[in-house]
Amino acid sequence: MKTVSFTCLNDSTREEFEYLDSLEERFRAGLPDRIIEALKRLEFTLGGYPINRLEHSLQSATRALNNGESEEMIMAALVHDIGDDLAPWSHSEMAAAILRPFVSDKTYWIIKHHGVFQLHYYAHHCGGNPNARDAFRGSPWFEDCVHFCEEYDQNCFDPNYNWRSLSFFEPMIHRFFTNPKTADHEYTARYGS
Repeated sequence: MKTVSFTCLNDSTREEFEYLDSLEERFRAGLPDRIIEALKRLEFTLGGYPINRLEHSLQSATRALNNGESEEMIMAALVHDIGDDLAPWSHSEMAAAILRPFVSDKTYWIIKHHGVFQLHYYAHHCGGNPNARDAFRGSPWFEDCVHFCEEYDQNCFDPNYNWRSLSFFEPMIHRFFTNPKTADHEYTARYGS
């Protein structure tokens, strides 16, 4: 079988989905390489800063590494702005969606909301609300997001900081993004518990 014959999911067969699942498994195995390519593209996005977005991401991940953070947090720091290219108005949500199957609910929440929390540092210059993050003050992860932004985002635009290269993080990317949590709701809905 090269392609399935159905044109509506209602008309599919078990055999067709077994075939499609085998293709999807191979496709999912390539996720780390696609993440690396997406990170490389950050070099050519949003300009005007003293360093490009890839360097910002590498600096963020290096700071997390140097602070002894978990691999989960290092990877979250590395990809926290990966959505800048395709989701400039909602980059935090895009990065969080990529991370969700691989991270805790806490890390997912931090990355999903970091864009609003970052406003604390600069929104007053743009006529925005630097206290917008206060809307989330009731979250058990509010302070964790404040910490993430303070330690791994707002301070990661330093051209003199000695960050690790993308090639340094590639083995970690390959290890981390091939091992989704089986407790992820989309995973269990599709494959059972």
